[in-house]
Amino acid sequence: MKAIQFKEYGNPSVLENIEMELPEINEGEVLLRVTAIGVNYADTARREGAYVIPTPLPFIPGAEVAGVVEEVGKGTNRFKKGDRVVTLIGSGGYAEYVTTKESSLIPLPDGVNDETAVALPLQGLTAYHLLTTMGRLEKGETVLVHAAAGGVGSLAVQLAKQFGAGNVIATASSEEKLQLAKDLGADHTVNYTSEHWGDEVMKITDGKGVDIALEMAGGDIFHETVKCMRAFGRVVVYGVASGNQAEMYPSGLMNRNLSVIGFFLPQIMRKPVLFEKSLDHLLKMVNTGELKLTIGGVYKLEEAAHVHEIMQNRKTKGKLVLKP
Repeated sequence: MKAIQFKEYGNPSVLENIEMELPEINEGEVLLRVTAIGVNYADTARREGAYVIPTPLPFIPGAEVAGVVEEVGKGTNRFKKGDRVVTLIGSGGYAEYVTTKESSLIPLPDGVNDETAVALPLQGLTAYHLLTTMGRLEKGETVLVHAAAGGVGSLAVQLAKQFGAGNVIATASSEEKLQLAKDLGADHTVNYTSEHWGDEVMKITDGKGVDIALEMAGGDIFHETVKCMRAFGRVVVYGVASGNQAEMYPSGLMNRNLSVIGFFLPQIMRKPVLFEKSLDHLLKMVNTGELKLTIGGVYKLEEAAHVHEIMQNRKTKGKLVLKP
């Protein structure tokens, strides 16, 4: 089968097209013929050797896959050959075939295509649990969503409104992306490349600040975000896209009773009670039209290096998908 791997950390050019044997099926696993692969910033962090946990070499990236059950192993009974499914795996998704535990599979509704479904396991679940499990969103609260035209951000804008947010303030780096966020339901938009974007957020909130902020840039963006929080506000950190870690003095959180909360999706995946119901909920929302997914582009598997490049250069909006 065809796959994409890297043998050393570095820029997108380290991604190589390779031929390899199909993976073997262990007890309790199924073999999937991959039909769509989600591309995420976690993939680029893996490639750069900058992920939250160590990345062994050589490595085949890819955590989100949709596909068709090709073969089932011993001890499996929920799915059969030909079933359409979506799943989140640890690695190996940039390939024509993958094996995974049957227990991790979620069946796909007929009304949801593979390219749409693959936007949900990582980015959909991230947006969902950023707001609910970690952010503890309450009805009427104000939510600040950074990179609101991206995969996670575009879903978070919609889910925040669905879950009862009073106001959603979306930030992005261009007028086109800000308009997309507005179209998805954002009440206000702010260009975070502006020198004084934090002042705009405070003006929008009449100087009160926001209750929840979803932050994934790091560096100066993190510090400015903290300034925009109201008393008892929660900053949920789920990435460092800028590559710049922010230094923080915890005592600076005290006067407003602020919380800075870290989020790492694999911890959610270790609790089936959390991820199974939420992913099923997301799929149903897509199927009914309550949740709109923005597909920023569908590319061939062999174009993975190009996709990594344009994503890191902020030349895209919405979900990027690879197809074997």
